[in-house]
Amino acid sequence: MPAEFTADFLTPYAGKVRVRVGGLLLHEGCLLLAAHRGLLPGGQPFWSPPGGGWEFGESLKAALVREFAEETGLAVRVGRFLHLHEFRRDDLQALELFFEVLPVASGPPLPRLGHDPEHGPDAQLLSELAWLTPRQLLQFPPNQVHTILQMVLSVDDVFVPRQCFK
Repeated sequence: MPAEFTADFLTPYAGKVRVRVGGLLLHEGCLLLAAHRGLLPGGQPFWSPPGGGWEFGESLKAALVREFAEETGLAVRVGRFLHLHEFRRDDLQALELFFEVLPVASGPPLPRLGHDPEHGPDAQLLSELAWLTPRQLLQFPPNQVHTILQMVLSVDDVFVPRQCFK
């Protein structure tokens, strides 16, 4: 979640704890990311891994497969768990779980911009999909990049578990 946001799109999530799943898809040194509009002032994009809300009755993996298909049109299988992120600001609170995702089809993944069914056709958050390198992410102001991707210097920073204690 961004440090700054506009209230209109986020009103449905206020005052609730939301559990979200996100997928990190790597291809040729680039991560597939989704730009969201309406979250930052001035129309700036907010870049984050594709994903969304975990719905009652779903497994986490099924939720991520569904969200990835909705937002990118890609069929994926869920790999290993990578990151846990806690977000809390004002009346918004979310727990985000990020997994590695792998394309089901052979060949290069060819995403297409999908939609976010939680919002009507005139209020879509998704505005763009892009394959971005860690170096490209560093060029954005930090508030435009999801916290788990800020200061990432290589894809190893995302996909290799870090050992904090020996």
